[in-house]
Amino acid sequence: MAKYFSVQDLLTTLEAEILLDDGWIRDRICCVCASDLHSDIMAHSRPNSLLLTGLTTPQVIRTAEMAEMAAVCFIHGKMPHKETIELARKNQMPLVISPLSMYDACGRLHAAGLPSRDDIS
Repeated sequence: MAKYFSVQDLLTTLEAEILLDDGWIRDRICCVCASDLHSDIMAHSRPNSLLLTGLTTPQVIRTAEMAEMAAVCFIHGKMPHKETIELARKNQMPLVISPLSMYDACGRLHAAGLPSRDDIS
């Protein structure tokens, strides 16, 4: 059984702010998937993962939905397109923004004990 991580702890670790929540974010993050390739997200993720990405187009929300992600975190402080935010709102996909790079975000999450998909049973 996977251990679930507190979203508040993840936000603190990533120096992130919530962009879109409306009460949907819960303590349900089991691991992290970090990628800017939709095919890798689909092939190498697990349900209830936090997606770290630099992609800001609506397609990232569609991919996150199909992969059953718990939330999407945009790195480098990138602001998603208006259409991306609207699609996330419609699909109740929580969005957060972190000023960190992909490398730093992954390193901090790893140090905090959040496993990759390969580290959980």
